[in-house]
Amino acid sequence: MKQHNIQFWLNGEKVSLQVEPSDVLLDVLRGKLGIKSPKAGCDRGDCGTCTVLMNGKTIRSCLALAVEADGAEIVTLEGANSRKWTQRLQKTFHEKNAFQCGFCAPGVILSATELLENNSRPTTHDIKEAIAGNLCRCTGYEPIVEAIEETVKGK
Repeated sequence: MKQHNIQFWLNGEKVSLQVEPSDVLLDVLRGKLGIKSPKAGCDRGDCGTCTVLMNGKTIRSCLALAVEADGAEIVTLEGANSRKWTQRLQKTFHEKNAFQCGFCAPGVILSATELLENNSRPTTHDIKEAIAGNLCRCTGYEPIVEAIEETVKGK
C-alpha cells in the first residue's frame, strides 16, 4: 500500500508522519506517537476508552483512520490541560473519588470537557447524555455525574 504523508496538530504541536491508508488513528497515537491516554478497549467504538477531541469534538479514535486527522487539531488528555474545563474536572474527579481503576477516565473527562465547553450549565440529563458513550465497568456512573455537576458549581 502507498503511504500517505499527513500533518496535524497534536496537543498543540505540529506532527508530520507517514501512515498507511488503513492505519487507525488510535494505533498511530499510541504506537507511533507514544500517546497513552486513549486506550484500546472494544475496537468497535462502543466503550469510549479511545476518545480524543478532533477539532473540538469527541471522536472514537479506534474508528477513525489516521488519514482523517490530516490538517486537524487532535487533543488527548495529555494535552487537554490548557482547555478551560479539563483541569477543574480532573481535580473534582480526584477529590470526589469518582473513578476506581481509571481506565475510562480519559474518555469521560474529554467527553465532559466537550460538554462544558459548549454548555456551562448542563442539566443532569445533559451530563448523562454526554458521557453515555463511555463505559465504566467498576465505579458506576453516579459518582462521575456528581463530580461533573460539582465542577459546574465550582466555577
